Amino acid sequence: MSDCLFCKIAAGELKSATVFENSDFRVIMDRFPSSQGHTLILTKEHFDDLYQMDGETAGKLFSLASVVAKALKQATKCDGMNILQNNGEAAGQTVKHFHLHLIPRYYEDDFTLPWKTKEVTEEELEELAATIRKLI
Repeated sequence: MSDCLFCKIAAGELKSATVFENSDFRVIMDRFPSSQGHTLILTKEHFDDLYQMDGETAGKLFSLASVVAKALKQATKCDGMNILQNNGEAAGQTVKHFHLHLIPRYYEDDFTLPWKTKEVTEEELEELAATIRKLI
């Protein structure tokens, strides 16, 4: 997409601190990091979100994410890592181009995720699980 910022970065048309690149992905340092080492994996092919991505590309993505995460842990000496991906505005997606965040975490950092748990019955869980199973 000609007006997509991440397409331009993924294609090398805009400057980025590139960590890795192959024919499918460009891995860059986040320009506005949440922590030291915050990295993004961008698809070179434009997908608005995970819902548009094919299974083969998704498999390659998570294989690459494993390699990048291990390198990030070694380079940053982080204490943990969040791997995060948002789909849709309601989930916090602000750039309509698939990208995976690898966010190194440190015991003393101030990064938080807005995560609240809900009460749910075993019956509700099983009912939804059954619905999802039928759709897979």
